[in-house]
Amino acid sequence: MTDSPQHPDGALLGGRYRLENQIGAGSMGTVYRARDEFLGRDVAVKVVRTAAATAEEQQQADAESKILARLNHHSLVTLLDAGTHLSGPGIQQLYLVMELVEGADLRLRLQDGPLAPRKVAQLGYDLAVGLDYMHDAGVVHRDVKPANIMLFDYRGDDARLRAKLTDFGVALIAREPQLQTGTFTGTAAYMSPEQARGHNVGTESDIYSLGLVLLQCLTGVPAYPGPALESAVARLLRAPAIPESMEAGFRVLLQAMTALEPQDRPSAHEVSLALYELAVTPRARHRMNQPLIPADEAERIAAVRRYNLLDTPPDGAFDRITALAARLFSVPVAIVSVVDTDRIWFKSHHGTDVEQIGRDPGLCASAILQDEAWVVPDARVDPRTLTNPLVAGEFGLQFYAGVPLHTRDGYNLGTLCVLDREPREFTRDEVLTLEDLAAIIMNDLEMRLENQRTLTS
Repeated sequence: MTDSPQHPDGALLGGRYRLENQIGAGSMGTVYRARDEFLGRDVAVKVVRTAAATAEEQQQADAESKILARLNHHSLVTLLDAGTHLSGPGIQQLYLVMELVEGADLRLRLQDGPLAPRKVAQLGYDLAVGLDYMHDAGVVHRDVKPANIMLFDYRGDDARLRAKLTDFGVALIAREPQLQTGTFTGTAAYMSPEQARGHNVGTESDIYSLGLVLLQCLTGVPAYPGPALESAVARLLRAPAIPESMEAGFRVLLQAMTALEPQDRPSAHEVSLALYELAVTPRARHRMNQPLIPADEAERIAAVRRYNLLDTPPDGAFDRITALAARLFSVPVAIVSVVDTDRIWFKSHHGTDVEQIGRDPGLCASAILQDEAWVVPDARVDPRTLTNPLVAGEFGLQFYAGVPLHTRDGYNLGTLCVLDREPREFTRDEVLTLEDLAAIIMNDLEMRLENQRTLTS
């Protein structure tokens, strides 16, 4: 049973959701504006066309709807509830209750033409962090497309559009077996090659679809137009056309996101980091090369001053840490950096005589924006770094791994980082070792600060 019956206005689902009028429809279901009579609020109710005809299918549908209902992220339209209703003799039909979004979707916005690159990076960042959250929860969306992306402009000046991903009607739990192998799931113009083949799909499929959406945002036209079958087959025969005139960072990122083989695509987390750089760096350059600024910059700088690190003499304890890091990871350069207002000062530097650099070109300024290790295996092709002067210039930086130096009250002073002029992989165990060394540095700093407080009290 795949077709849902028409639900008349006024129908009541789950004893509380009163359907008012149809506001959308797609291959996987029909969306109604509805009234939640229990809480007295307007909602959107999607009645999914696929029905559970057996007890096993019903149990699976219930389990998946419960997982989807727990998703809660600012880049996802909130799924408020899920349930089933009797749509026919012995047939339970799934419905999803979502927050009602008033506004245009990306499909309508693109009718006016392509978007500016910075706006594309901003919207893409919102979507990537939402997908990262979903994927971490083990959920694959499977239908990332402009019509499923809602746009918001909270300030009303169109300066920073935000995006939310909606419509989880075809989402699946990534770790569960997929029973529909050999059939299409998703929308032809944006489906991944593995979807086009009817194969099982994982989180990488969402990355491919998001890549096609971002490409259309930049060019104004879909990469694979035409009838469904023709569109689906086209991506198996050729890669999407990415204009040579496109900004290098976007070009490299989109080529990676739309790689034919799923294992060659970046994760949603990696995509979000790349898009963040693409969104922020042009703005920083426009403002006379100002550096990337964390939201808590004033408090962070106060923390830097508190530890009295800037412009202090060489320190044997920290020098031993950087020398040890260089030996452990077989890299020529290791640095303990402190990110100041307009510079990056090297408290300890092994393998280089440079004591400080400007904040804008320094990768440590990007690393302190993260709450975890920031690793760039090959800076020449990574969209986060390929235009950085340390990479493109005489220094020839190709590998960077930096761990933020976290204070106990949550500020990032700088980094412990290792650099190389050759690309290289950095394993999870190596990341953990670098984090341990950074923790030793911060423990030493905290002890010194505590001793100063004791002496002055």
